Amino acid sequence: MKIVRKIFKWILYFLLIPIAYIIVSLILTAITIDRKADNKISDKSIYLSTNGVHLYIVLPVKNMDSLLLSGIKHSATDNYLSFGWGDENFYMNTPTWGDLTFNNAFSALFLKSTTLLHINRYKQKYSDWVEIKLNEPELQKMNVYLQNTFETDKNGLKIILENKGYSSTDDFYKSKGSYSCFKTCNSWVNTGFRESGLKSCLWTPFDFGLLKKYE
Repeated sequence: MKIVRKIFKWILYFLLIPIAYIIVSLILTAITIDRKADNKISDKSIYLSTNGVHLYIVLPVKNMDSLLLSGIKHSATDNYLSFGWGDENFYMNTPTWGDLTFNNAFSALFLKSTTLLHINRYKQKYSDWVEIKLNEPELQKMNVYLQNTFETDKNGLKIILENKGYSSTDDFYKSKGSYSCFKTCNSWVNTGFRESGLKSCLWTPFDFGLLKKYE
């Protein structure tokens, strides 16, 4: 009987960890970090997009500085680039949710791993993108944040994974940082907004956290 009680206790402890994580995450998601804007005119635009789980930061090519744009594959007809960040193994081996395995999910959340930036190219904006107005200093900070996420070679050039994209309109690039349940793809986007002085969550692992701040 004691063994049964011990097993039940350990099962309960095991279940409390994800429950506590979700509760704390929801609380921190609900706390808003206000925009640090001055009175400068907000005449620039960026966008938030989501695939239902992962957030992407979308920039019009015209709003990207030359340093950020340098080394990113694009053509003259590509008017928007979206930036997403995540675990390399997960990106490479889980192109769809049907490919998800326990090992891939566990490795991404709990083991130190390399990461990638996922960049998609668009000729026109989508109706479900959420537009965020910002001023020139905020836009420049966002450019710097994105540029600083790229891993570069000894010559300072961005490192593309050739022929590893999911389609003809996206590519993967080596990036800095390690993915975990505390630093997710969505918290990376949220950090970019906070460091750019834009309204953000205190912290969030969810896509809806930041999106709701701009609805």
